[in-house]
Amino acid sequence: MAYTIDINADLGEGTGKDVAIMPLISSCSIACGGHYGTEKTMRKAILLAKKHNVKVGAHPSFPDTNNFGRKIVTMTKSELIESILNQLTAFFDICTSESISVHHVKCHGALYNYSAIDALTADAVVEAILATKQRPKLYVQHGSILHKKAENLLPLQFEAFIDRRYTQQGTLVPRSHAKAIIHAPKKAWKQLLQMITNNKVKTIDKQIISIIATTYCIHSDHKDSVAILNYLHSQFQSHKIDLI
Repeated sequence: MAYTIDINADLGEGTGKDVAIMPLISSCSIACGGHYGTEKTMRKAILLAKKHNVKVGAHPSFPDTNNFGRKIVTMTKSELIESILNQLTAFFDICTSESISVHHVKCHGALYNYSAIDALTADAVVEAILATKQRPKLYVQHGSILHKKAENLLPLQFEAFIDRRYTQQGTLVPRSHAKAIIHAPKKAWKQLLQMITNNKVKTIDKQIISIIATTYCIHSDHKDSVAILNYLHSQFQSHKIDLI
């Protein structure tokens, strides 16, 4: 059986790996000022994506550059909507100036995780996107609160992670856990292949759970991201897997 998949990466985050990663993926989410990013870094990443025919998405977060967007910021709903909308507007304007269409939006870090479980935060994300008057795809975890809030309002693409381990509840193991991140390329490949072919993933405590995904993420700030991506590509042809 042949498979066509999307692999995405979070880029424009100052890792220095964008040039190496971009040819190995099919969509990217670019930091747009909340946790990282300026007009210059956004434009640079957008143009690199255009060069490699990679689909472009915005990667908003809580406004928290000090913690790289990995901590929840206490804000009112209206303040959060305004922050996300400002990030999206800045990003969309650059895309327009470079004649690039925005393919998707994907939240970053704490905003991604909290909007998956908190209704008000999920509402703020959806309302901010709708306020742009555009309808990009929204990358979400299947079954999350954000999935349910955005359903019928925005086109959705369900996401799973190549380089992160899962709990029995289907959530990501916190980064504070010693084994939260997968470093070995062969182990990352094994996890991805199981998700693609069986819609299953092995949890950190060795249970097998179901997972629904149409796009698979690797983090650019992962120290082994390039090695993992190169190994994945070395396996694709023999397993009849193509990038969309």
